[in-house]
Amino acid sequence: MCSGRERFRPSLVQIMSTPDFTHLLVPVANMDDAERTCDALDEYLDSGVQTITIVHVIEQTEGYMDTASPEALEQEAEKIFGYVENYFEDGPEIQRELRYGTDAIEEIVAAADDLGVSAIGFSPRPKGRLQQLLTDNTSYRLITESPQPVVAFAKGDDD
Repeated sequence: MCSGRERFRPSLVQIMSTPDFTHLLVPVANMDDAERTCDALDEYLDSGVQTITIVHVIEQTEGYMDTASPEALEQEAEKIFGYVENYFEDGPEIQRELRYGTDAIEEIVAAADDLGVSAIGFSPRPKGRLQQLLTDNTSYRLITESPQPVVAFAKGDDD
């Protein structure tokens, strides 16, 4: 038997089950990320999302040559945007946001601020524990550096 205090304490799932996020900013790094993100995001869309802005950041490295030409990087961004638009052709409005910068997280947070989005949503990239320890954890940075709420999409049948 539970006490009255426990009975009326809402769970985190109850609180977070009906967020009011009508405009999501969704960062997508490459085609594999676009596919994974679209699959995970598709399961979330029943929650009232009206607009999704896909942001792709072309990272510029200071003092080093980029591995591909600017034209090739922009063509890859076009493929990513096109994939997402086709995936959600019967869904919410899809907007494009192409950014250039030396720090992808800073660019994502700036885009969210500039566009006035309700939240940032992302699909975490799979990493092993050793890789998480040895590399910069971008998920953690996104969550801690963004003034907007951040939603992580997890595909239910993969885990």
